[in-house]
Amino acid sequence: MVTELSAKPAFSLSSTAQSGAANYPGLDDWRDLPISQQPSWQDRDVFDASVKELSVLPPLVFAGEVDVLRERLAAAAQGKAFLLQGGDCAETFEAATADKISARVKTILQMAVVLTYGAAMPVIKMGRMAGQFAKPRSSNEETRDGVTLPAYRGDIVNGYEFTPESRGHDASRMLRAYHTSASTLNLIRAFTQGGFADLRSVHQWNKGFTENPAHARYESLARDIDRAIKFMDSCGADFEALKRVEFFASHEALLLDYERALTRIDSRTGFPYDTSAHFLWIGERTRELDHAHVDFLSRVRNPIGVKLGPSTTGDDALRLIDKLDPEREPGRLTFITRMGAGNIREKLPAVVEKVTASGAQVLWVTDPMHGNTVTSPNGYKTRNFDDVIDEVRGFFEVHHSLGTVPGGLHVEMTGDDVAECLGGADPIDQDAFLDRYESVCDPRLNHMQSLEMAFLVAGALTRH
Repeated sequence: MVTELSAKPAFSLSSTAQSGAANYPGLDDWRDLPISQQPSWQDRDVFDASVKELSVLPPLVFAGEVDVLRERLAAAAQGKAFLLQGGDCAETFEAATADKISARVKTILQMAVVLTYGAAMPVIKMGRMAGQFAKPRSSNEETRDGVTLPAYRGDIVNGYEFTPESRGHDASRMLRAYHTSASTLNLIRAFTQGGFADLRSVHQWNKGFTENPAHARYESLARDIDRAIKFMDSCGADFEALKRVEFFASHEALLLDYERALTRIDSRTGFPYDTSAHFLWIGERTRELDHAHVDFLSRVRNPIGVKLGPSTTGDDALRLIDKLDPEREPGRLTFITRMGAGNIREKLPAVVEKVTASGAQVLWVTDPMHGNTVTSPNGYKTRNFDDVIDEVRGFFEVHHSLGTVPGGLHVEMTGDDVAECLGGADPIDQDAFLDRYESVCDPRLNHMQSLEMAFLVAGALTRH
C-alpha cells in the first residue's frame, strides 16, 4: 500500500498542547507519529477556539450504546446476525434536511427488512451518517482552467465551490459538523424510536418512491409481512419489539483533530470512547501500522473497522489484529474488504485463511463500491452496478468455500432518485448523469439499486 500525502499539516491538534476533554495514558501518542490526509488549517486562533469548544460539548453518542453495538457485532462475526452499513459517500451540511435524512433511513430500513425476512436473521442497522464529513484525497490540490486551489476534503474542512474563499481549510467547520451531526442523530433517533420504524409500517416506507421492479418486489414482501403480523396479532403476540429499532452511526475517523476533541472518559469504566460515532473505521489510505490513525483508534473502546484493499496480505491483517484487537475481544474489529470485482475471488481467500488459522474472530464485511470505480465516457466518476453485484457474489463465494462467515455489507447509497451508478433493473445510463448526478465525491446507489442489492444479499445469505 502506498501512503499519499504523508507530510504533516502546517499545524493541527498533534502539534498543540491541548489534549481535549479526555486525559488517558497513551491517548496522545499519535501526535508524534506520521500522519496523512490532514488539513492545513488557515487560522491558528480559530483552530484553538474550535478544538476548545469541541472538547467540552456533550457527546454525540454514549458509551453504553457503543457497548451494545460491540455485542451485536460479535454476534454477526459468529453468523448469528448481519451488519447493514449504508449512507452517503460524503455528507454535506446543506443535505442534512429532514426529507433527505428520512429517505436515507427509510431505504436502510427497507433493505434491513428484505434481509431479515429473506434470511431469517437479525440485521444490525448502521448509517454512514451523522459524521461522514471528511474525505481522503489523492492530491492536495485541484486545477481547473489553469487555476489551482486546495482539493475539496469534505464539508468539515472546506467547501465544494471552486473559489479561494471556499477551498480554504477552516477549522470552525468542525463545530458546524458537530452540530449538524447532532441534528441528524436527533432525527434518526426520532424516526427509529418514535413509531416511524414500526414493522407494521413496511408499506409506508415505500411511499414517495417511483414505481419500478425493486419496489414491486418489495411490496410483495411487505404483504407477506402484513399477513404474518396479522396472524401473530390474532394469537395475542406482544408487538413491542416491532415498534422501534436500534440504529447506529458510523464514519471514517479521518480527521484526528475532530476525533480527539470528541473523545471522553466513560464514568462507568474509566476507559476512553470516541463519542463522535458508535463505530469508526480506518481507510485504505491511512491504515499504516506505525502511523497516527491506527495508533489513535487502538486506544479507544469503540468497535473499529479497517478497509482492506487488494494489496492486503494475510500478514498485514494479522499485524492489524495485534495492534487494534490485542485481547481478541468479540465485536471489537471488523475487516471491510474492498478488493474489486476482478480481484475478490483471487485476493480475499489467502487473507481470510490466514486470519482464521490464527484463531482471531473478526467480522468480515464487503464494501463492493470502492474497488469498482471507473470514469464514464462522458467524464463522470461512476460504478457499474453489475461490477458491484459481482463483488458481493464473490465475497459470499469465498466465505462459502472456506466455511467462514460473510458478516456484513457496506455500501454508499442514498434514498434519493439519483443517477450515479450505471445499470440496475431499471437501467441508469450515462446520459442520466447530466440531470441527476448529485454526489460531491463518489457515486452512490440510488434507492432502487439499494433495494436490488438487498434482495441479492438476502438470497446469498439464505444459500449460505
